[in-house]
Amino acid sequence: MEQLKVLPLLFLSWVMFLQSTHQLPNSQTQVLYQLRKHLEFPKALESWGNYYGDLCQIPATAHMSITCQGNSITELKVMGDKLFKPFGMFDGSSLPNHTLSEAFIIDSFVTTLTRLTSLRVLSLVSLGIYGEFPGKIHRLNSLEYLDLSSNFLFGSVPPDISRLVMLQSLMLDGNYFNGSVPDTLDSLTNLTVLSLKNNRFKGPFPSSICRIGRLTNLALSHNEISGKLPDLSKLSHLHMLDLRENHLDSELPVMPIRLVTVLLSKNSFSGEIPRRFGGLSQLQHLDLSFNHLTGTPSRFLFSLPNISYLDLASNKLSGKLPLNLTCGGKLGFVDLSNNRLIGTPPRCLAGASGERVVKLGGNCLSIIGSHDQHQEFLCEEAETEGKQFQGRKVGILIAVIGGAVLVLVFFVLVILLLLCTNRCSSCCSREKSVPQTRLKVVTDNSHTSLSSEVLASARLISQTAKLGAQGVPSCRSFSFEDLKEATDDFDSSRFLGEGSLGKLYRGTLENGSSIAIRCLVLSRKFSSQSIRGHLDWMAKLNHPHLLGFLGHCTQTSGEHDPVATILYLVYEYMPNGSYRTHLSESFSEKILTWPDRLAILIEIAKAVHFLHTGVMPGSFNNQLKTNNILLDEHKIAKLSDYGVSAIIEENEKLETKSETHKSKKKAKREDDVYNFGFILLESLIGPVPTTKGEAFLLNEMVTKRKSKKKKHHHCYLIETNLVNSCCCNVVFADIIWEPRRSAENSKSNSPNNKLAGVFIDCDLNRQ
Repeated sequence: MEQLKVLPLLFLSWVMFLQSTHQLPNSQTQVLYQLRKHLEFPKALESWGNYYGDLCQIPATAHMSITCQGNSITELKVMGDKLFKPFGMFDGSSLPNHTLSEAFIIDSFVTTLTRLTSLRVLSLVSLGIYGEFPGKIHRLNSLEYLDLSSNFLFGSVPPDISRLVMLQSLMLDGNYFNGSVPDTLDSLTNLTVLSLKNNRFKGPFPSSICRIGRLTNLALSHNEISGKLPDLSKLSHLHMLDLRENHLDSELPVMPIRLVTVLLSKNSFSGEIPRRFGGLSQLQHLDLSFNHLTGTPSRFLFSLPNISYLDLASNKLSGKLPLNLTCGGKLGFVDLSNNRLIGTPPRCLAGASGERVVKLGGNCLSIIGSHDQHQEFLCEEAETEGKQFQGRKVGILIAVIGGAVLVLVFFVLVILLLLCTNRCSSCCSREKSVPQTRLKVVTDNSHTSLSSEVLASARLISQTAKLGAQGVPSCRSFSFEDLKEATDDFDSSRFLGEGSLGKLYRGTLENGSSIAIRCLVLSRKFSSQSIRGHLDWMAKLNHPHLLGFLGHCTQTSGEHDPVATILYLVYEYMPNGSYRTHLSESFSEKILTWPDRLAILIEIAKAVHFLHTGVMPGSFNNQLKTNNILLDEHKIAKLSDYGVSAIIEENEKLETKSETHKSKKKAKREDDVYNFGFILLESLIGPVPTTKGEAFLLNEMVTKRKSKKKKHHHCYLIETNLVNSCCCNVVFADIIWEPRRSAENSKSNSPNNKLAGVFIDCDLNRQ
């Protein structure tokens, strides 16, 4: 009886043995060898050349595996070694050392691939496959899993891919697709994972995705998808949503209730965070940073039962957080930095207990001992202006609707009014056709006064300083080939000089406009995300007296040891050079008059005042030197190299990681005030050789006090006031306002005649 029980087991083992030793047909084997030839014999498939048995039995490795059922191949997975992508643009053609050779034809490759008709799993990753993806891939109608990530596929995703109705996972990450996402993906009713990250997809978010009922993971980050994000509530099985770094600009829509991870950072979402987010009970990770969200964050976000990571940094959130706000037990990280929050932070965000990491810098919160908060009136002022702007938008909308009604009722009358308006506008355009240049400072015969126009202009602090230049698009990314062409391959004739911040070249773009290119050598440890953060901040600064930042280019250089990243910063070109060259008596034809110098100093003071108080976070170490003040064709002053010191300091920390850098004090407003004082001094006594520097200036001051104390009493007052201002917390608004006030009181010897007022008096006496 026991032997009879053993017989079925022996029979079953015999059947499984026959299946496992079933020989793969020669036609299937030939297809595999042809695919290896198409892929130009990658290292992952080297074992095939030395294996003479059935390829279904070849041992799997970390980079290759084959699975068979019966006499058919059902799974093929190959991972190559072409992991690195080139800098710059890609046009779909072969690139040496990155893609397969020019002999590769993707259409022939896919045709061979479709002969494996029983394939259910296909993964071909980092193999250098390039070209436009053929639509004939739909012939693999049994596919359930398709992964072609980290290749060089170009153009549009073929619409025929929606015919793969058995597909459950579609991953095309890290390619160069540049069309729109197909709007027929709802035909893939079994799809659970859709990942199209790190491509160049454009156009709107496809509404068909909202109808894929079984979708659990959706990743479209690092693309150029724009417009409105539709209602996603019908995706009832969605657990992970990743749309980071796109151009979506709508309000936040209704979200599926089963979401666990939501990543929406670096878009342009606006409006308030919907209260319905408080109902996402399974949510663990929420990142809404670097958008334009407003209002006060809902208290329910902090107390979600499973929330562990909450990032709302770099938005326009305002108001006071409730003092009795409670935080969920799993909340371990909260970032509310760089917003407009005021008041006292709740106890659960105070961070004293050490239970969680909390970042609150760059707000206007009342935190004892904190030095990274703005004054509360700045946040309140920004919030008020935002409300006024919204009110204006509503008013404009009402006016448009009312105007439409009037057009319908008084159509003929409107036509007559338009004709009259056109005549008036043509007259006005002729009157306003005079080109605008900066108002010059004019002295009268007595040399005791300035023109009222320039004195009045000292009061004009740009409204841009209050608005913070919000909403300006990110900077342009130039290719290295563009910069080489603009500078004649960085020819020596284009070289402008080299300073502590790197080499400087002059270039000419295709449209004929002149540019200046600053070359910074950075450590390879400097992450691209950190570089992008600095550059986006610089690109959003818009002020008439800041040098226009046009874009950037990054390039890896093997000429340095160790290998370094070269960051090229592209600026507008200033034809009249630096302010320093116009102070030297060696160039008498270029030397500036005293009133012109005063006007330039006022313009730079406006720019620095904007950097201190008009942007959040403020910038307090802005490389203030006469060499960094540039003049355009009308001698309008513009400050250059603002923000670059922050990049340099971070790079130095990454390179050395020494205690001296870790303990380095954060830049303060006094740094710029101190440097501005020396700019004023150089404006008086001329440029000082860079080898002598500040010590030379101070010695000159001591010499003047001893030898010419009586004769140049006003100049002595300047030096005293400048030295004092280097040690005080001077606000640059005072420097902008003081010239008018000092000029009005010039006949008196009041102590109010500081800086610019005494500067005028001294200058005119020296003339």
